[in-house]
Amino acid sequence: MAEKNQAGLQASVHGGVVAGIDVGGTFTDLILIDAREGGGVRVAKVPTTPDNQAFGVVDALGEARIDPSEVDLIVHGTTTTTNAVLERRLAKTGMITTRGFRDIIELGRRTRPQAYGMTGAFVPVIPRNLRLEVAERVEASGKVREPLDEAEVTAAVEQLLAAGCESLVIHFLHAYANPSHERRAAEIAQTLWPNEYITTGHSLLSEAREFERGVTASVNASVQPILERYVHRLRGELERLGYSRDFLIMNGNGGMISARFVAQDAAKTVMSGPASGVIAAAYTGRRAGHRNLVTYDMGGTSTDVALILDAEPAVSNETEIEYAMPIHVPMVAVHTVGAGGGSIARVDASGLIQVGPESAGANPGPICYGRGGTEPTITDANLLLGRLDPKRLLAVDAPVTVEQVKEIFEEKIGRASGLDAIAAAGAVLRLGNLKMAGAIRMVSVSRGYDPRDFALFAFGGAGPLHATALARELGLPSVLVPARPGITNALGCVVADLRHDFVNTINQPVPLLDEARVKAVLERHREEGRALIAKEAVEPETIRTIHSADMQFVGQTHILNVPLPSAAVSRAMLQELFEKAYFARFKVELPEIRANLVNLNTSVIGVRPTVDLSRLIDPAGRAATLGEARRETRPVWYDGEWLETPVYVRERLPLDVTIAGPAIIEQMDATTVLEPGDVARSDADGNILIEVGR
Repeated sequence: MAEKNQAGLQASVHGGVVAGIDVGGTFTDLILIDAREGGGVRVAKVPTTPDNQAFGVVDALGEARIDPSEVDLIVHGTTTTTNAVLERRLAKTGMITTRGFRDIIELGRRTRPQAYGMTGAFVPVIPRNLRLEVAERVEASGKVREPLDEAEVTAAVEQLLAAGCESLVIHFLHAYANPSHERRAAEIAQTLWPNEYITTGHSLLSEAREFERGVTASVNASVQPILERYVHRLRGELERLGYSRDFLIMNGNGGMISARFVAQDAAKTVMSGPASGVIAAAYTGRRAGHRNLVTYDMGGTSTDVALILDAEPAVSNETEIEYAMPIHVPMVAVHTVGAGGGSIARVDASGLIQVGPESAGANPGPICYGRGGTEPTITDANLLLGRLDPKRLLAVDAPVTVEQVKEIFEEKIGRASGLDAIAAAGAVLRLGNLKMAGAIRMVSVSRGYDPRDFALFAFGGAGPLHATALARELGLPSVLVPARPGITNALGCVVADLRHDFVNTINQPVPLLDEARVKAVLERHREEGRALIAKEAVEPETIRTIHSADMQFVGQTHILNVPLPSAAVSRAMLQELFEKAYFARFKVELPEIRANLVNLNTSVIGVRPTVDLSRLIDPAGRAATLGEARRETRPVWYDGEWLETPVYVRERLPLDVTIAGPAIIEQMDATTVLEPGDVARSDADGNILIEVGR
C-alpha cells in the first residue's frame, strides 16, 4: 500500500487528478482538475452536513460522478476547528501553568466584550478548576529562578486525568526564552497521559505575551481530538469509496499539510476555508494581470474580505476570531462580517431594518430553498428583485414561489417599516451592501490603502451578485469575477502550496541586537521548514523562503511587520527598513526614536506545479456570438427602477465578449449582476473583468 500511496501522490505532482474540496457554512464545494492528456474539469456544490462534514465531502464526490480510486490527491479545507471554537464544542482540556498565573487566559488584556455598557460575558477556553499551578519560574532573560517541581507536575497530571480531561496544555511563563521546564513537564506527562494530545506553549508559539500564547495553546489542545476524529472519519469514508492515499488539509496560513500531521498543530486550521479563497484569488489575479486585489467572498452565512498586495495575500499572526480569543499563529488576514446570503433581515424595536448577524444557515436556509425557512434573508431579497432565477437555485427541497416570498417580506419587514415588499427587499439589499462595504474599508482604508488602487475580486456563491454595487460605493474602478466564483475556495485547495511558518521573540532595541543571533534564528527557521516539507508525501517543484520582522518604536505597543531581504540583516538595515514601513503606514518620520525588534518570522513555502485555469469552463461549450449565449430577458430591480435585462449563460459566453450593463450572467455556482453603466469583458482564462460605471 505504501508504494501505491507514493505513486499516486507523485502523479499529482507531475500532472494527475487533483480534487479540491471546501466545506462552507451552507455548501460543500468540489472542483476536480484532471491534468492528464484529454482530461477535464468537474465541479459540484452540495449542502453541507454540519453533524458530520465527511458526509458532505462524500456527497460532493458523488454529485461530480467521481470514482475516488482514480483520484491522485485530495486537498480539503474544513471548518471543523473553526466551528468547534465559535460554538464552544471543545474537548475537555486541562492546563498546568506557573504558580500564580493560572488566571492569565481569563484576565486577558482587561478589555470588554462591548465598548459601552455595564455588563459583558466571557467564557475562557479552559475553566478555572482545570487550570492547575506548579512551582517553577523562568525569567524573561531565560535564566531559571525557581526549578520545576516534578512531583507537583505528576500530581497535577493525575488530578486532570481524574477530572476526565482528554487534552493537556503545559504553559509556563517565559517558556519562549527558555523552554526547558515545559519540555520536562511534557516528558513527565507523556508517561501518564493516555494519548498524544499534549500541547506545550513554546512549541506552538515561541513568542512573548503569555496571554496570547496561552490562549493559542489552549485552543490547539481543545480542538486536537475533534480534528483527529474528523480526519479519521473522513479517511474511513474515502477508503470505503476506494481512495487509500494520503490527503492534505488546508491551514489558515494559506498552505496545506498532510492529514497525518495536521492534528499536532490543530489551531493552524482555524480559518482555513477563508484562507483558501484568498489563495485562489491571488493565483487567479496574478494570471489575469491584477496583482493588487481586495477579495470579497460572500457565502451563505458571512462575508470574508482580505487584501492582496503584489499577488501576495496579507498574513497576520495576531488573529482574534472572537472577543478574548486570540490565535497567534500566522493566518491569512481575513476580516469577517455577519452578512451572507442567509443573513436574516428583521425590524428592531425602534422600527429600523437590521440585517444579520443571525443567519438561516444551511438548514433551514433562506425561504426560497424550500427547507422550512420562514425568515426573510438577503438571498430572498435578490430573488424578489429579479436578480436570481427561482428555477435555477441549487439544493431546493420544495420550490417556493416568488409570491410566497413577497408575502413574507410584506408581513415581516414591510408592515413594520411602512414599505411595500419590493421596497423592503431593496432596503435589505442596500443595508447588506453597506455592511459589506464597511468590512472592505477595514482591510483597505483603515490600513492606509486607497481602494482606487485595487480591483475587487468577487467570489463565493453570492459575491458577484453585489460586487459592482460595492465597487461603486467604495470607488474601486474594476471587478474581477473568476470563472468559477462559487467554487473558488475549493480551487484554492488545488492551487495552494505547502507552507510552514515560524516565529521567535527577540524583543530588543535594534542598536543592542546581536546580528549573528538574528541570522542564526532565521536560518534555523528555514532548515526546520525544509525538513517539515521533506516529510510531506507531495513533492514541491521549488522551495521559497520569506523572512520578516515584527517591529515597533521603543515605548510603543503597535507592531508593524517589516519584510526582510534575507537572513543576513544588519542593525542599520533593520532601522532603515522599519522607518520606511512606518512612513508608508502612517506618513510620519521619527528618525530620532530607536526601533525595537519584537519577533523574527519565516515562511517556508513548497511551491507546487501551476494549474491551467483556462479549462475551468469547458471551451467546447462556448457559443460563437453573444446572442447565442443569451437565455432570456426579464425585469430586474436597480436602485428603485425596474429594467428589462438580458440574461446570459456564463458557460456559453465567447472569450472575446463585451457586455454592457444592465445584464445578468448565470452559471451553476453563482450569478453575476452588471448594473447600468458597467461594461464587462472576458480574458483568456474565462474571468470576467468589469469596468464599474459611475
